[in-house]
Amino acid sequence: MHAAQRRLNIRGPLLLLVGLAGCQWQRVGSDTEPDPSVVLPQLFDPAALYRRMGFLASGPPLPYVGTIRYLATERPDTTLAIFALSLANSALGFRRVADGFEARYTAEFTLRQGGSIVARIASDEQVRVATREEARRADESIVFQKLLRVPPGDYAAVVSIRDEETAAVGRIEQSLRVPRLAAPALSAPIAVYQAGARRRQDEAPPLLLSPRATVPYGLDTLRLYVEAYGVDPGASVTFALIGPTGDSLLARTTVLTGDRSLASALVEFVPDELPVGQLLVVATATGIPDTARTAALVSFSDQWAITNFDEILTLLRFFGQEHAIAQMRDADPAERPALWRAFWRATDPNPATPQNEALELYFRRVQEANERFREAGEPGWTTERGEVFITLGEPDEVFDSSSDLQGPQRIIRWNYLGERLTLDFVDDTGFGRFRLTPASRAEYQRVLTIVRNRG
Repeated sequence: MHAAQRRLNIRGPLLLLVGLAGCQWQRVGSDTEPDPSVVLPQLFDPAALYRRMGFLASGPPLPYVGTIRYLATERPDTTLAIFALSLANSALGFRRVADGFEARYTAEFTLRQGGSIVARIASDEQVRVATREEARRADESIVFQKLLRVPPGDYAAVVSIRDEETAAVGRIEQSLRVPRLAAPALSAPIAVYQAGARRRQDEAPPLLLSPRATVPYGLDTLRLYVEAYGVDPGASVTFALIGPTGDSLLARTTVLTGDRSLASALVEFVPDELPVGQLLVVATATGIPDTARTAALVSFSDQWAITNFDEILTLLRFFGQEHAIAQMRDADPAERPALWRAFWRATDPNPATPQNEALELYFRRVQEANERFREAGEPGWTTERGEVFITLGEPDEVFDSSSDLQGPQRIIRWNYLGERLTLDFVDDTGFGRFRLTPASRAEYQRVLTIVRNRG
């Protein structure tokens, strides 16, 4: 789904602050099979990944990701700051109202310098959706944006979001440096959903930022906007995408449009050419000695902090679709975006929504299985109870005699009443490793085939 088609609730005002110092990078590819015990913990902690990239990110209980980007104004002693923040509908508590569902929250921003409050905004906001399905959306579905003119310099900022329904709070403190963009200068590249060129530096830019600078692998386009000040008409700007090892993966050059005081450019990198992983975007313009840079992410979802193709395939070991997964594993890197796109569409039970509900359910179960079924150092999601839970869900009945140390065997029995399925997990060793009996394994495989064919 292209970014312009994403259904976003644009709310405001809200200020958000972030710097890009101290970016850290992870490998895009791997020559060896990922270790499941290492891969999984980072999957459900996207906030940590975004913080490593330099973004302002809050984790549970109220997760959001934000950014701040800077443009020049008509005054050299003032910089235009664009604050943007995004969160998912599912991060908020919705209640039923007459025409659908409603969530309310409070957004507060404080900017300090030298112990004095330079700016403070507190805003009560609401989001309304028509259906419960919309209220449960787990993708980036709400975007806030606010403009502020501030003097260049060092600041301390605090952003706080409070959900009025659940009283959950996401609070972030961050030091930031507002740059001076005196000509000749180049703004840092800005990831956007929509962009138009402004004519004068005293105008508000017609931009809708992509606060996470994230695009789904093989499904979306990375759009980057930049402004230049003090360059000759017709000058060019080059955008380079740098990988974790410092190699230039992609580059695109375009002509800046405008005049000497203000020129701008918008460039797009389409899904089939974008590699999965963390990227450093470096911009250089004719006549400007310095480069400008920002971070971007091509991921399998803004909900899953996985940026390695082999890792996502490892985590899909119980999803089914073995042929498609093997095909992606064996494919050349250039073929993988199209294969992943075909896999996404083939497994998406509701193409009308931006998310793949089947994959969301699968990864929720992976997370829960990993927490509940760990055995003797083995990750919970790779155990046999984890496998069954991930593929069939919660059993209707559980009989646990594993604490009976007097019996000949320690047994846990799961019953799936709708499937008329009884499964026995037996610990023959006494070390807490429960395995399906051969008969139970055969019955499980039989029922799993029926369930998958039914889906």
